[in-house]
Amino acid sequence: METHPEVWAGVECTVNRVGERYFDQLARNGHHDRPDDVDRLAALGVRAVRFPVLWERVAPGGAPPDWTWSDARLDRLRALGVRPVVTLLHHGSGPRDTSLVDPAFPERFAAFARAAAERYPWVEDWTPINEPLTTARFSALYGLWYPHATDDRSFALAFAHQMRATALAMREIRAVVPGARLVQTEDLGKVHATPGLAYQAAFENERRWATVDVLAGRLAPGDAFWEYLVGPGGIAPDALRAMVDAPCPPDLVGINHYLTSERFLDRRLSRYPAHAHGGNAWHRYADVEAVRVLGDGCDGPECLLREAWERYRLPIAVTEVHLACTREQQLRWLRTVWEAALRLRADGVDVRAVTAWAALGSFDWNSLLTRDEGFYEPGLFDVRGPEPRPTALATMVRALAAEGRASHPALDGPGWWEMPERLQYPVARKHAVGRPRTRGRLALMAPPASAPRPVLITGARGTLARAIARACRGRALAHVALGRGELDVADPRAVQAALAEHRPWAVVNCAGFVRVDDAERERDACWRENVCGPAMLADACAAGGIALATFSSDLVFGEPAESARPFVEDDPVAPRNVYGASKAEAEHRVLSRMPEALVVRTSAFFGPWDDWNFLTIALRELSAGRPFPALADVTVSPTYVPELADATLDLLIDGERGVWHLASAGALTWHEFARLGAERAGVDASGLRPLALDEARLAAPRPRWSVLGTARGPLLGAVENAICHYLRARAAA
Repeated sequence: METHPEVWAGVECTVNRVGERYFDQLARNGHHDRPDDVDRLAALGVRAVRFPVLWERVAPGGAPPDWTWSDARLDRLRALGVRPVVTLLHHGSGPRDTSLVDPAFPERFAAFARAAAERYPWVEDWTPINEPLTTARFSALYGLWYPHATDDRSFALAFAHQMRATALAMREIRAVVPGARLVQTEDLGKVHATPGLAYQAAFENERRWATVDVLAGRLAPGDAFWEYLVGPGGIAPDALRAMVDAPCPPDLVGINHYLTSERFLDRRLSRYPAHAHGGNAWHRYADVEAVRVLGDGCDGPECLLREAWERYRLPIAVTEVHLACTREQQLRWLRTVWEAALRLRADGVDVRAVTAWAALGSFDWNSLLTRDEGFYEPGLFDVRGPEPRPTALATMVRALAAEGRASHPALDGPGWWEMPERLQYPVARKHAVGRPRTRGRLALMAPPASAPRPVLITGARGTLARAIARACRGRALAHVALGRGELDVADPRAVQAALAEHRPWAVVNCAGFVRVDDAERERDACWRENVCGPAMLADACAAGGIALATFSSDLVFGEPAESARPFVEDDPVAPRNVYGASKAEAEHRVLSRMPEALVVRTSAFFGPWDDWNFLTIALRELSAGRPFPALADVTVSPTYVPELADATLDLLIDGERGVWHLASAGALTWHEFARLGAERAGVDASGLRPLALDEARLAAPRPRWSVLGTARGPLLGAVENAICHYLRARAAA
C-alpha cells in the first residue's frame, strides 16, 4: 500500500428539482460553458475526477440522449490520463416525466445507464446514484425536493427504487463493461442523543448504513431498518428480500462526511431555537449540529471511516471533502480528513482516495438548494471572476497529490470545530448516546508545539486594523497588531526591527493618514504616512519573502468618463485631492517594488464595532430626533468592514497579488445610504436632510461618483444584505 491515498477532485453537480423548477449547479458554477475546467483539475495532479453524466441533463423530459457535452469533457479527461468516476444521478429525481416514487423509475434509469456504458465503454468506475438514502430523505421524508413528500411510505419507496435502480444499472453497465466497478457514495453521519432519545438515535445510526447494507446483502428481517421498510414504509417483504438476496456490493465505499452530518437530539426544547424543533410520533425534540453541543468533540471522520471499515471490510474512499467557511478553515478541514486517512492507512484500513469536493464551489447549499439566492461557497477555484481563480485549496491539493503533504502558515491554527467558541448551546458531556467506541474522535486540538508565525497588522488603533485583528481572532490566525508608537511604518529601522522580532508570514498594512480634508493642509504628513510607509513595507517584505496587503481608496478616481459606470481595477486613476493622490502614488510605489503585493481599494466603511462611522452616527442622530444632513449628490460604495476584513484575509491566504476592488455591491448616495439604514432599522428618517456637495464646503474636492466595481470577481455581498448583518451585529453587541 502506498504511503498516502490518491487525491481525487469533484465538481458539485447537483441537479435537483423544487416544484417545477430544476436547480442546476453546473449552470450556476459555469462548468456547463467551460470545457477547459477539466484541464484545470488535471493540472492539480489528481488521479480521478467524480464526473457527472446526469440523466436530467443528457435526456431531459424523456428526450433522446444528447451526449455532446459529456463527450467533449470525458474525451479530454481520457486524453489527460485522469480517470472519471461517472455519476448518473446526483440528488436528482430524473427527467420531468418520472420521480423517485414512480414504479417505472428503476427500469428507466437502468436503460439510461446501459446507454451511458455503451457511449463510454472505456469508463470503469461508476456511481449510478449519489447518496440514495440522503436523497430519499430530502425528497420524500422532509419534502424539500421533488416529489416533496413527507411520509414514511414515500420515503421507503424513494429509497427502495434507488436501490433497485442502482443494482439494475450496474447489471446493464457490466453487460457492456464487464470489469466495471461500483463506487457507491453516501453521507455517513451519526446521531448522538440524551438518554430519553436513545431509541431514536439507535434507529438513525442503523439507518445511515442502509445504502451499503442493501447493496451488500446485509439487511435482514429483525434489523430495525428492515422492520421500518416493511412496516410504516409498506415495502413488500418479498420485494425487499429479492433485493438483498441478489446483492450488488460496492467495489469501493464512498464516504461523504460534513461537519453538520453529526447531529444531537434533545427533548429540552427551551435550550434551542424554534427552527431546530421537530420530533417523531412519540416525542418532540430538538435536532442540532452535534459540534455545537458536545463539549468533548464529535466523532469526526477518522472514527466514522473506521466504523465503515469494521462493518464492511471493503475499500473506502472519502468522496466529498468540503467546508463552507473562510479559507484557512477550508484548508484545516481538508488537512483533518487527509491526516485521518493517513493514520487509518497506517493501521491497515484500506482508504484508497480523498476527494476535494466542490472544486468550483457551490451555490445555495445553505438553503439545501431550495432557494435561488446566489449564496456562493468557493472551493479549489473561485468562479466569481472572468475565469475560475485558484484558491489556496488548489495549491494544497496539488501538493497533496504530488507529495502527500502540504504546508501553509494558515494551517497552524485549529479548526473552528476544535475551538470552545463553536459551542452555541448548553454543553452536553455526560450520558450522551452514540459516543464513539473507536479511536480518533474529533476533539479539541492540543496547543501547538511552537508558536505559529503571525500576521502583523499595522495601525492597530484604526477601524480597519481592529476589524482585521478581530477577524484573525475569530479565524484562529495568529496575529500581532502594532500601533504607531510601536511601529512607525515610514521608519525603515522600525520596520526591520518589527519584522525581525515578530517573524510574520504576512503584513496587513492598515496604518495611514485618513483625514481627507486635513490632508489638504497637511500634505507632508499625509504623504509620509500614506506613501512612504507602504513603500518601506514593500521593500522590507519583498526582501524577506513576506506577503503584504495594503489598502487604497476609491478617491484615487475622478469623475468617470462614462456616466454611472463603476470603476474597475484597471481604470486609470485621476485623484482630485491630496488624500487620493497619496493613495494613487502608494499603489504605484508598492507594486513597482513588490509586484506580488496585494493592494485593496475600498470605500466608505461601516461596521458594528465602530461608533463613529457614517451609518452608526446617522442612526444615532435620527433615533434621538435630531436632524441629520447627508450628501445627496455624491454616490459611493458603502463597504461592510467585517466582510472586507474576511475577504482581504482570504485573498492574502490565496497568495493573490495586484489591485483588487473590495466593496459591498451597490451604489448609493450618502443620503440614500442613511435612509436605507433607517428603514432597515425601523428608525424614523424624517430628520434626514439632503445636502449638496457644493453646500458642504469641504476642504478637499470630491468626485460625485466613486463607485467601485470589479473585473476580478465580486467577493462582497450586496450592501442591502450588509446593512441587515450590521443591524443584527449591533443588536447582539
